[in-house]
Amino acid sequence: MELSAVKINIPENCNVILGQTHFIKSVEDLFEIMVSNVPGAKFGIAFSEASGVCLIRAEGTDESLKAAAIANVKDVACGHLFCIVMKDSFPINVLNAVKACPEVANVFCATANPLEVIVAQTELGRGVMGVIDGFPPKGVEGPDDIKWRKDLLRKIGYKL
Repeated sequence: MELSAVKINIPENCNVILGQTHFIKSVEDLFEIMVSNVPGAKFGIAFSEASGVCLIRAEGTDESLKAAAIANVKDVACGHLFCIVMKDSFPINVLNAVKACPEVANVFCATANPLEVIVAQTELGRGVMGVIDGFPPKGVEGPDDIKWRKDLLRKIGYKL
């Protein structure tokens, strides 16, 4: 078995959700989840089949984000992987609905941070072992950091 790290391209001011799903209709169901939870959302979705013709299936409301999702799935090259690239919306708006999608087996991450996917390759194929999401901690927040966090959440409308 060989392990490798594959860098995920996250366009500027975008977030990604990476996960594993198992059925050809997943790309359409994930599309419906996105438009139902964030009307007017800009996003692209790609999903790689793991049997049959093994195509990357894609949908979206923005062609450049759809192309980014396809490129990420192509680079990782693992069966049943999905990638949602979203702009002007955040994973918090859709993550529970994505996890509740009947075909979704696992969500690996939801992030805007630099991201690498750890991939194992065997004679059978490739599989996601995990992700490296962002950087390691540099310390523990102090009073000024707590104030900044609380102020930010109120400024962007997530807390009163």
